[in-house]
Amino acid sequence: MVALALPAFGALVAEPLFVMVDSAVVGHLGTAQLAGLGVAAALLTTAVNIFVFLAYATTAAVARRVGAGDLRAALRQGVDGIWLALLLGGLVIAAVLPAAPALVGLFGASGTAAPYATTYLRISSLGIPAMLVVLAATGVLRGLQDTRTPLVVAVGGFSANAGLNAALVYGAGLGIAGSAWGTVIAQNGMAAVYLWVVVRGVRRQIATGAARDAGVEVKAGTEAEGGRGGWWSVLRPDAAGIRACARAGLPLLVRTISLRAVLLIATAVAARLGDTEIAAHQITLTVWSLLAFALDAIAIAGQAIIGRYLGAEDAAGARAACRRMIEWGVACGVVLGLLVALARPLIGPLFSSDPAVQDALMSALLVVAVSQPVSGVVFVLDGVLMGAGDGPYLAWSMLVTLAVFAPVAFAVPALGAGLTALWWAMTLMMLTRLAALWLRARSGRWIVTGAAR
Repeated sequence: MVALALPAFGALVAEPLFVMVDSAVVGHLGTAQLAGLGVAAALLTTAVNIFVFLAYATTAAVARRVGAGDLRAALRQGVDGIWLALLLGGLVIAAVLPAAPALVGLFGASGTAAPYATTYLRISSLGIPAMLVVLAATGVLRGLQDTRTPLVVAVGGFSANAGLNAALVYGAGLGIAGSAWGTVIAQNGMAAVYLWVVVRGVRRQIATGAARDAGVEVKAGTEAEGGRGGWWSVLRPDAAGIRACARAGLPLLVRTISLRAVLLIATAVAARLGDTEIAAHQITLTVWSLLAFALDAIAIAGQAIIGRYLGAEDAAGARAACRRMIEWGVACGVVLGLLVALARPLIGPLFSSDPAVQDALMSALLVVAVSQPVSGVVFVLDGVLMGAGDGPYLAWSMLVTLAVFAPVAFAVPALGAGLTALWWAMTLMMLTRLAALWLRARSGRWIVTGAAR
């Protein structure tokens, strides 16, 4: 498990670092620019992450077929997910570009922040198809028990993004638009690398299968286009397969939309508290997301491991893996919480030179630190149930969580409370998720063995 989780940690941490780099660079342009980035980043993250099932569902489905010993079917499943990602990415761009000003307006951004938010949103939306391809291709590799390749690609993408941001924002003088273009270029580069890796893997698998069928010795690195229908039979778009991926991902889509609704509500509430509060909230949310992705590394390993055990019809192994991952989740949550609590005085100046923003951050980050052990268990159990293909339960439990969180969050400005109260509402949201996921894990109803659930 550790061999899968550690590389997954690096890959997952790199994703929120894209937003963190943008926040750090743009934050020094001014509070209005950072506030605009906060609104745009929330919308963009939603536009991408509501389709996170492209990674999660693909990981579970591919891992099950690997466990059942059918590598060709595993790759076919993954390729169908990539085609679905391209289709969805095109639809999202078509919706976001014309609607950008209206979407920013829905968040109640101030007159000074709204133009920056609109600019960043429109440019960055061009990278959405690439990020959806990255999600799907990452799911393929995780299902194949390969978390090292996503780590390498993520580190390269993050490094490129950091360099491009500095060059375009300050060197070329493009301001917030330069930050958006730098991110789009890096995202498309990552997608191109992933596609190359997946195509190469398919060709090698077909060549290996063809050689074995013919009784020929297989040489390392051999690639051929024949055998079992040829590699294009796996890579070409298959309407039935794409529809099957969409159906399998629908419950996780509902679950993710509910989670994103929670985060959007939190950002909308913070925007109505003022520019200082939304700027501080953006930084806090960036830190929270970084921690979430770090904890999710254990969940990602869990998805691949649970899927493989269940595909191999090893229910006892799946239960044991679940217990180990919960222990890791608690331990990592405690460590991360302590680190955030100690680092609070250093985080504010890193992102903003505004003393008011720095002051608002201190209390909000303390709440984030306290909630990390709870988050550790939540993310682990989320990964276990995803690996088991238990999407319908995840969808219903997240809808309940949204129903609990929404009225509490909207009460924050009505009661005259501030950013710290909003983040206590976020903690309540995580406790609600913990209760629902813990009950399901203890019931054992998620354990369904076989190549498909």
